[in-house]
Amino acid sequence: MSDDKDYNSRTAMTIKRFADAEDEADQGGSGEFAELFQESIRHHHVGEVVKGKVVHISNEYVLVDIGYKSEGSIPVEEFLDEAGNLTVQVGDEVKALFERKENQKGYAVLSKRKADRLSAWDAIDAAGGEGGIVEGKITGKVKGGLTVDIGVQAFLPASQVDLRPGGNLDKYIGVTDRFKVLKLNKKRGNIVLSRRVLLEEERAGVRTETLANLAEGQIREGVVKNITDYGAFVDIGGVDGLLHVTDMSWGRLGHPSEMLKPGDKLSVKVLKYDQEKGKISLGLKQITPDPWLAVEQKFQVGDRVSGRVVSMTDYGAFVALDEGIEGLVHVSEMSWTKRLRHPSDLLTVGDEVVTVVLGIDTGNRRISLGLKQAQANPWTQLDERYPVGTKLEGQIKSITDFGVFIGVEEGIDGLVHVSDISWTKRIKHPGEVFAKGQTVQAVVLNVDAENERLSLGIKQLTPDPWSVIPATYRPGTRVRGKVTSVTDFGVFLEIEEGIEGLVHVSELSREKVASPKDFASVGDELEAVVLSVDDVEKKIALSVKALQAAAEKAELESYMQDRGEATSNLGALLREGMRKNGDNND
Repeated sequence: MSDDKDYNSRTAMTIKRFADAEDEADQGGSGEFAELFQESIRHHHVGEVVKGKVVHISNEYVLVDIGYKSEGSIPVEEFLDEAGNLTVQVGDEVKALFERKENQKGYAVLSKRKADRLSAWDAIDAAGGEGGIVEGKITGKVKGGLTVDIGVQAFLPASQVDLRPGGNLDKYIGVTDRFKVLKLNKKRGNIVLSRRVLLEEERAGVRTETLANLAEGQIREGVVKNITDYGAFVDIGGVDGLLHVTDMSWGRLGHPSEMLKPGDKLSVKVLKYDQEKGKISLGLKQITPDPWLAVEQKFQVGDRVSGRVVSMTDYGAFVALDEGIEGLVHVSEMSWTKRLRHPSDLLTVGDEVVTVVLGIDTGNRRISLGLKQAQANPWTQLDERYPVGTKLEGQIKSITDFGVFIGVEEGIDGLVHVSDISWTKRIKHPGEVFAKGQTVQAVVLNVDAENERLSLGIKQLTPDPWSVIPATYRPGTRVRGKVTSVTDFGVFLEIEEGIEGLVHVSELSREKVASPKDFASVGDELEAVVLSVDDVEKKIALSVKALQAAAEKAELESYMQDRGEATSNLGALLREGMRKNGDNND
């Protein structure tokens, strides 16, 4: 409804203007009317680009006076920017394409966009067409590249956006720049542009100038182009130089990405320039003084120093003490009590720690640090807390082939060697007797603070039965026991719990025994006689053969005794018979 009112109002104003001009002519005036008359006979042709002045702006259209019999109408959206803001005001001069002489409301139909499009094509032609250089704004992303507004929409392939194609194209949207026209098809309205070609031409010019003035020792401003495992390539003015990882920092650096990223701007020093090969070596750390030259003035052996853990290996952790100065805490120097498999069991990258300087080797750029040395050594007073003979109780932490480790206190374990588990039992493996986590009692045998070893014993909790064995089993004592094992060299006989004696194969029988296995089996009960006792080696020699011999001797003695009595009786009888016979003869 408002547009109809505007239309009627604009028509009335036009009529009034002509009427005023006629009145002026009737009064002898000829100026304005003559001009209006001349304008009224000015003809515009469809397809022509015309100029005019904005005379009115509504919500739907912009009216432009182009000197025609009626004003031209252009849709208002053709004057809105990307944000929806109006880019024209009353009084501005604009160019538009004359599309039609009159619409339903009597206005000439104009198009600013089509006029801009034609102007853009003219500008492209003026720039030289294909191969020409135009200016535009990257407006959006499409499949395979970007769109560029150069008055008309053009296509910028992804491969032609930058010197190093690839990556996120979104960052280029909104960029206004110069572009080279690669392909042009006016009929189809297709335009292909390249930004990369102009950048390469620009780079080539800068490169020539850079190489002409490049010299070793120079400090150059550069931009990191890309990162590799061994370093970074830096553009120092159209040419790339290699900044090796070892030349980035005076300190330890695991990977270049820990310090740099593509796009970073930095100052570098030209270390070497090989003109024949075109290779340039750059340095970053060389811009600042070597901090190792003043290490011995800053640090002394025995100093307590603070630092931050910057990296770890299997054998230790590196601690940053100062800019470019790092020290190594070997895994063996981390804890007095804990047996660490890896530094990460105790430390994490980024931890702030207090350490003690153990050694300085400026020639090899090494500082040895100790973490445990910054704390009291619990082993130094262990012998005071646990004198030899102290009885204690603890859990079995681990079991090995050679013994068991018992937890005595936080981080301190004592070893019970397999030989100190029992006075009498022959134990092949501690796992036969104990289980991990089991609580046991033990007695302190020895404290070696220097080597951080605590020796414990379990068998020492009770008296050594071998101290009374020699008196209990004197040579000649008859014993009875059960066969516990049979070997090629003899039979072991348990004569009391935990006490065994050996019957050597030669002492099994008075007759020759080919194999002890033919004589006895495990579990059999045998009687033997003690031959000897060695309380030092804890060995008892037994003999079945000697027992047999003793038995035979006893039997013989008994036999001889009985035979002697029989002979005497017989003699008496004989004598008595002879006497009687003599009497009879008498």
